[in-house]
Amino acid sequence: MSIKYGKKCNMFRGKWLQDPNGNPYYTNGTCREIFDQQNCMKFGRPDTEFLKWRWKPDECELPLFDAVQFLELVKGKSMAFVGDSWERNQMQSLLCLLASVGYPIDVSYTKDPRFKRWLYVGYNFTLASFWSPHLVKAIDTDPNGPTYNRLMNLYLDEPNHDWAAQIEAFNYVIISAGRWFFGPQMFYENGHLVGCHACHKNNIKNLTMFYGYRKVFRTAFKTLTRLRNFKGVTFLRTLSPAHFENGEWDKGGSCRRTRPVKNSEMKLDEADLEMYMIQVEELRAAERKGRKKGLKFRILDTTECMVVRPDGHPNHYGHGAHENVTIADCVHWCLPGPVDTWNEFLLQMLKMDQNEDSLERRKLQINFR
Repeated sequence: MSIKYGKKCNMFRGKWLQDPNGNPYYTNGTCREIFDQQNCMKFGRPDTEFLKWRWKPDECELPLFDAVQFLELVKGKSMAFVGDSWERNQMQSLLCLLASVGYPIDVSYTKDPRFKRWLYVGYNFTLASFWSPHLVKAIDTDPNGPTYNRLMNLYLDEPNHDWAAQIEAFNYVIISAGRWFFGPQMFYENGHLVGCHACHKNNIKNLTMFYGYRKVFRTAFKTLTRLRNFKGVTFLRTLSPAHFENGEWDKGGSCRRTRPVKNSEMKLDEADLEMYMIQVEELRAAERKGRKKGLKFRILDTTECMVVRPDGHPNHYGHGAHENVTIADCVHWCLPGPVDTWNEFLLQMLKMDQNEDSLERRKLQINFR
C-alpha cells in the first residue's frame, strides 16, 4: 500500500530494496544544475548499482517523486533552504527532479552563488537558498586560512541576518546544519565570550561543540517563532552522516562501496548520534512553542535511510575546478543518487500538510453551521 493519510506510517523507518529495473529521475545530461562536486557521472564514476535501490518504509510504500504534483502543491508559494552545503545538495536534487517539468528563471538579488533565488513562472513558485552553515552570526577569524580548521566566532543567541531578515515571507523553510561544528569555535552569548570548543586556550572555559550546536538550533527556532508575520511550515532536515573508511578525511579515508549495507552493519558514531538527538530535542521543543502561535515544525528525518548508504557519496568522482582531488568526498551525495529520496519524503510531507489544512477547514465549516 502507498502512504494513506490518517493512518500511521513512519516513512523514515524502513530499509533499502534493490530495484534492478529502476532508472534515476534525471542524469547529468538532463539536469544542468548539478555542481561538479556532486556530478559523479561527469567525473567518471564507473558503477551505477548505487542508483538501483529504493527506500521501503516498514509499513507502507513511498511513492515516486511526481514533479507536476509537487509544483501543484506549492503553486503560488515559496520555499527556502537554510543551512550548509548539504542543504544545497538537497535543493539541487529538487531542481533536477523538477527539471522534467521545466526550468525556473533566476531572480536572485545578488551574484553571490550562495544566495540563489528561482521562480517557476507557470506556478508562481519561488525557491531560494540561504547559505548559513552555523545558522547564527559567525565571524571567520582567518578568512584566508584552511577551510576545515579555521577558528570561528559564533554568536549563539544572534541569528544570521542573511536568512533571518528575509525568511518571514516564505511558506516553507527547510533548515539544517552539521559538519561545520567540528572545527574550533569561540562561543559568545549576550555579546560576551562564554567559552570555546577546540580553541586550545587555557584562559577560556572549555565547552563541547554540542553546547554550541544545541544553542544555534534553539536560536534559529526561536527566531522563526518570534517573527510577527511568519506563518510558514518549518522542516528540520536531520543529520547527514559521513562514511570515511580506512582513515579520516585527511588521512586517506575513502568511500568505495557500490551498494547499501544492512541496517545492522552501520550505525551513527557517538558524536553524530549526540548531534542527531539534539536536533530532535530542539525540534520537539520548538513544536510545542510553535503550536501556541499556530506555527508548524516538522522533522524531515533522513538520517536512518542515509546511514546505510556509504555507496552514495562522490568519493573521488566529484570536485570543483581548483579542489584537491586526492581528498575523497564522503560527506556530500552524488546527483542523481540516494539524496533524491529526501525530496520524495518532502513531497509526502507537503501532501500531509495540505491534508491537515483541509481537515481543519472542514472542522471550521462544521462548527460555523
